[in-house]
Amino acid sequence: MLSETEVRELLAPFGINLSSAEISKLLAYLDTLLSWNRRINLVSVPTPQECVTRHFGESLYLARWHRLHGRLLDVGSGAGFPGLALKIVFPDLVATLLEPVAKKRAFLKEVARECGFASVEVRRERLEDYAKAQPETRFDCVTTRAVGGIAKLIQQAAGRVEPSGLVCLWLGSKDAAALVRDAPQIVWEGPIRIPLSRQREILCGRVP
Repeated sequence: MLSETEVRELLAPFGINLSSAEISKLLAYLDTLLSWNRRINLVSVPTPQECVTRHFGESLYLARWHRLHGRLLDVGSGAGFPGLALKIVFPDLVATLLEPVAKKRAFLKEVARECGFASVEVRRERLEDYAKAQPETRFDCVTTRAVGGIAKLIQQAAGRVEPSGLVCLWLGSKDAAALVRDAPQIVWEGPIRIPLSRQREILCGRVP
């Protein structure tokens, strides 16, 4: 298991300065992730060090640019990046995680228990089905990472966000440029280049 000092060093390129309590939660999350990853395919990153930078660092990097509050909807949560990982630094977020794969839902619930994350709901629906089941539910922020069909997803996500709410996407630079051009229903900010990556960015925008 990594030490607190090692985690701080790994997160240094992202400018993230976690408290000791936050690092303890990160390490508990990481330990659960690595244990489950031996049985089901959650992440392809092979080492704890790369997990910290590639998954935790890239997810938590958003905190340098935006202070999240209220209700968060994470689409296609998988191993919980970015939506569940953001609970490390924004513990008061009320998070709804959409994940259609049963084994991954079980993992997300286990992490929430191990880390003591309150106000986490894990649901089986895809976004389109969730929107039909919960037509009146709105969120202050919608996040997604490494999900296909992003253009259609944005159309659906825009209807889930409160006025002036935030949409945050982790994606490649070419996909980000295309979305800025093709999704005018969102007022996009300039893309945020992710440290230690040549092509990955965080694209954030607000619903008018």
